[in-house]
Amino acid sequence: MCTSVLRLLCVSLLLSPSLSCYQCFVDVQDSLRLCWGHVLTEHNVRNVDGCFRKLDRIFNNNETVIEAGRVGQGYDTQLKAILDAEIMPLVEEFDNKLNPDTVYEERLQTAADNFIAAASKLPRVTGCFPPCGFQSAGAVYNCITCKYDSCEFPLDCPVEEIKVMENSRSRMRCDVPFGLPNDIEVIWRFAEEVKTQQLDQFKEVTVGVDRLYSIPSTRLHHQGTYQCEIYSGQNSIVRLYYYITVTPQVVAGHTELQEIFDLSLLPGGQLLSSPDGPPNPILQLPSLLTACLTTSLLLLCLSLGALYWSSIPQRRGDADETDGSEDEESSYLV
Repeated sequence: MCTSVLRLLCVSLLLSPSLSCYQCFVDVQDSLRLCWGHVLTEHNVRNVDGCFRKLDRIFNNNETVIEAGRVGQGYDTQLKAILDAEIMPLVEEFDNKLNPDTVYEERLQTAADNFIAAASKLPRVTGCFPPCGFQSAGAVYNCITCKYDSCEFPLDCPVEEIKVMENSRSRMRCDVPFGLPNDIEVIWRFAEEVKTQQLDQFKEVTVGVDRLYSIPSTRLHHQGTYQCEIYSGQNSIVRLYYYITVTPQVVAGHTELQEIFDLSLLPGGQLLSSPDGPPNPILQLPSLLTACLTTSLLLLCLSLGALYWSSIPQRRGDADETDGSEDEESSYLV
């Protein structure tokens, strides 16, 4: 009768809302054997309930223990082995033997510290990569639920917009930042002219393993949303979306010319030179005109100076001839 009551008490405590790695890996029967001889030193009475409260404080409500148990996929078996190596020797030692609560406190705390040290050395997960996709490799063991928590992202990724010119090549890759299984299947679908993520609007285009979808010469009827869905077996892993906008070639040419013209104008109708290109010749006209006028004036001055200096000998010759004539006239008069 006593054993049945203790067993019920043990089960009720272990099934409380607060769980940890201890409840995940240690059997209820072993916990009962461990706590059977727990004696309250103050009152010198056996008290199993006090032992379970001690386990709850040292293991179940210990955030460090819970964090040490957050290991990567497949390492939960090693967590169990580490905890068994610490707890089972105590179970065998304390089974049907009375021990004071101070001994329990010391030995259980040492077991928890050893578990934390060993479990913390196990591989951690690489993490989850937002914003979408079922990422099994990012799963982490949760000692509160005794299960692996996957990255809780939706399968559907946001729509990525791609703008292309008519007759140019379009390329879309079904790539994700997380690891994929080896047995993947890739399905490409297309919803013409619309930007959507509604599954019923897509029509299947290709099925296989190729994650690259290429359109050698994009036409107007290629405009719309492309969906890439990756499967592993029968399970969908991720859905990526690409919305392609096709610009007609004639419109694109007119638009480019208009943009170039608009960018080339300053307020007031002045032309703007490109910051990366050669200077605008029209912007250099004032300086060119100034240089030309300066050069012309300099040449004019030089020409006038040369003309002036060349005329001096002639003027002197004329003056001498005039003096000679005056002398002749004077002598004649005499």
